[in-house]
Amino acid sequence: MLFLVFHFSRKHPAKEGISTEMTIFAFDMKKLLLFALALLCAWAAQAKVVLPQLFQSGMVLQRGCPIPVWGVADAGETVVVTFRKKTYTASADANGRWQVTLPKQKAGGPYELQVASRSQQGKAGEPIVLSNVLVGDVWLLSGQSNIDVTIERVYPWYTKDIDSYSNDRIRLFRVQNETDTHGPKTDIRPTGINWKPLSKQNAWLFSAVGYFLGREMFGKNGVPQGIIVNSWGGTPIEAWISADSLQRDYPMLVEKTRLYQDDDYVQAQARANQLADRRWNAMLNEKETFFTAPDYDDSDWTTIDQNTWGWRGIGTTWLRQHVHIDKAHAGQPARLLLGTLFDQDFTYVNGKQVGHTGYQYPPRRYDIPEGLLHEGDNVIAVRFVNKYGTVHFVKEKPYLLAFGADRFSQNPMPADVIPLSTQWKHHVGVQMPACPSADVSLQNLPTTLYNAVLHPLAPYALSGVVWYQGESNAGNPAPYADLLRKMMGCWRDRWQNPQMPFVIVQLANYMEPSDKPQESGWAALREAQRLVAKEDPHAELACIIDLGEAVDIHPLRKREVAQRVAQCFDHMLWHPQTLLSPQVISSSVSGSEIILTLDQPIVTQNELHEFEVAASDGRYQPAAATARGNSIVIQSPLAAPRTVRYAWKNNPARANAYSLTGLPLSPFQLTLP
Repeated sequence: MLFLVFHFSRKHPAKEGISTEMTIFAFDMKKLLLFALALLCAWAAQAKVVLPQLFQSGMVLQRGCPIPVWGVADAGETVVVTFRKKTYTASADANGRWQVTLPKQKAGGPYELQVASRSQQGKAGEPIVLSNVLVGDVWLLSGQSNIDVTIERVYPWYTKDIDSYSNDRIRLFRVQNETDTHGPKTDIRPTGINWKPLSKQNAWLFSAVGYFLGREMFGKNGVPQGIIVNSWGGTPIEAWISADSLQRDYPMLVEKTRLYQDDDYVQAQARANQLADRRWNAMLNEKETFFTAPDYDDSDWTTIDQNTWGWRGIGTTWLRQHVHIDKAHAGQPARLLLGTLFDQDFTYVNGKQVGHTGYQYPPRRYDIPEGLLHEGDNVIAVRFVNKYGTVHFVKEKPYLLAFGADRFSQNPMPADVIPLSTQWKHHVGVQMPACPSADVSLQNLPTTLYNAVLHPLAPYALSGVVWYQGESNAGNPAPYADLLRKMMGCWRDRWQNPQMPFVIVQLANYMEPSDKPQESGWAALREAQRLVAKEDPHAELACIIDLGEAVDIHPLRKREVAQRVAQCFDHMLWHPQTLLSPQVISSSVSGSEIILTLDQPIVTQNELHEFEVAASDGRYQPAAATARGNSIVIQSPLAAPRTVRYAWKNNPARANAYSLTGLPLSPFQLTLP
């Protein structure tokens, strides 16, 4: 007997979009029955429990608090969780969701965690077995690109330290970037770094702050550390806040995101961008002449100085430099350091491409293979591709050829180097019209990151949160304090933990220093961060006003940032007597003298810089200041000072008020009594 068509379909009630479906054509009865039996077995096997992406072998669970374990299964099924020889059960609700809560655990491991489902008929499914599970402290790090900065980026600052360290008790997890305009998701995307043990290789493209924080906290407590990094460069704070938290006071922010809930429109815009970019590059390459050959005659090109040069065109422009290599360095492998460039570059040495960077921020560190450099004249050629802004070199960065075993280090500077000249030969390549752009950038819209990558993480038990963000909101700092409070509030609500600790990393010093009073969005945002941390009993401020770089929005001293974050957590959670950055606790005015009382002594200085005072007109003037124990005495140039501020600039380079332990006084603004 023949059956022409047999169709079987089953859709999982708790896993949207997951289905089992099969169609069979023209089977005889015996074969059909055998196939149907096999299919039913496969179908039953798929009816097992599913865990969120965070639950994987190698994970770290939070010590000292109840530990939620959750997932989905068939509605009504019993889920059995086994951990440390004890079992815990839960029933999947009508939507297939279930959760058990493990009791408080002491630090330790490795352990095994098993999760299995049992149908209403009592049949057990194949268990999920998670091995090498540790119990310790778990930290969530979030924000924008200064969290994203990788170990690869900061490696030259800490070469020997990174080379010599690995630790299986520190585990790293990177949340995959994703957005959602419609509402909160139930899980994150599969990620590339899944609770990997800390090593140079595993951390190479991992957050440097996260890497060093794990090391710092392990050094302080000696227990396993879990580091979850969930960040996205360039994103504003409103992208990380729930719609419910924004709706009352910022309804237009929520409406802004609703404009992009039409997936067809968003996909069409993304497709249009891809096509425009592809066409622009094709036209560019059709016209381009490449000036990479070492014997090309560039004598009639214009000579420019990289410290003053800039090119505002759209398209390509070329620079060439001739470098003399002596006999001792000829043929040796080398590393070419080209500082930081704006924007995209393709770099060649003696006609061979040695590097390419697609955007402005990464340091250019290009390896030159053995044998490429020869004795005598060698040529470095740089092809810039520019779609907006001004092509330029970033000052105060290294521009050199480094040789020898320490060529991968720049702090301290490699011993064997040939500096590059600041003089280059310049020639305009292809001039182009502006590239059309319909970029949506969903990650910058309100709520989209909360929905896609924050909401799904809860209620995974945490020890604390690091928030390192603000650069993208510095252009409009006025609402930042309120938005930061809302963000912290909605995250605490999501975890059902009103006391969840936050460390807020204050914006570092950045941009050209000024010796005059300066109104600054960066300073105003730092003040918002300070005030929110001050008023919140479960938050601390990590002040890094001395760790920035004038020419780099991504300063590289991330170990020092992590050390200050670790000090804040240590103060909040274990050793409250430990002093952090100095804080002003009171102020008084006596004649022309303003006295600020601090919570601790500061380093004695004959002269403190970056203090300013203003009368009721709000016009600030520099003021002389000195340190006396735990007081700062300011000599006001005004008869009736009303406000005083410190380090209120984009880059208060002369700020020099420090605690006895070396921590900087935070920038601030105070109204005087």
